[in-house]
Order: sequence, then C-alpha cells, then structure tokens
Amino acid sequence: QVQLVESGGGLVQPGGSLRLSCAASGSIFSIYAMGWYRQAPGKQRELVASITSTGSTNYADPAKGRFAISRGNTKGTVYLQMNSLKPEDTAVYYCLARATVLGPEYWGQGTQVTVSS
Repeated sequence: QVQLVESGGGLVQPGGSLRLSCAASGSIFSIYAMGWYRQAPGKQRELVASITSTGSTNYADPAKGRFAISRGNTKGTVYLQMNSLKPEDTAVYYCLARATVLGPEYWGQGTQVTVSS
C-alpha cells in the first residue's frame, strides 16, 4: 500500500507563515508529480500548487507570490511554504502523489490550516 502523511498544519495569525510537509511511503515505484490541494467548508477541493519530477511548478492564482512548493531531498517528499497567510486560506490541505502521467493517484488524510486572530 502507498501512504501519504501530511504534517505542519495548525493555527496561525493573519500575515503569519506555515510550512506543510508530506512524505510518501509504501510500494510506490515512481512519482511523476506531487501537489497540494485544499478544501474549505462548503467548497470544492481546489489545486494550490504542484511540482513534477523534473521540477516544473504550477500555482493556483490565490497562491502565486505567497506560497512555494518544493521537493525534499528524499524521494516522495514535498513541502508547501505558506507566507502572508489570510483567513481565506483556512482549509484542510491534502497532499497528492501521481505515479505516472496516466496514474494512479494517492492522497493523504489532510491537515487542517486555520488562519485567524
């Protein structure tokens, strides 16, 4: 089985920073891309940022200029540095790993990020 474990979520004040981590483990033999999605109450899950095995990145408009996705030194690890956080960033953040262009995909359990004063 493949497992993705997120960490780093929590409560932070507006304007603050948070760094999310994700680590994949199990019988995954390749990783084409990894990314971060988020879902707020009453809203659909949306892309935040993604990164391919070659280092190409993609950001949703709300994340541009504030968030940065990066790969770790260990295969199957990815980070999301979040700066200048806003209350509207409050959501459950999910880590995604895609093994190949055609799949399969694996999801983490999610980590709660709450931005509030």
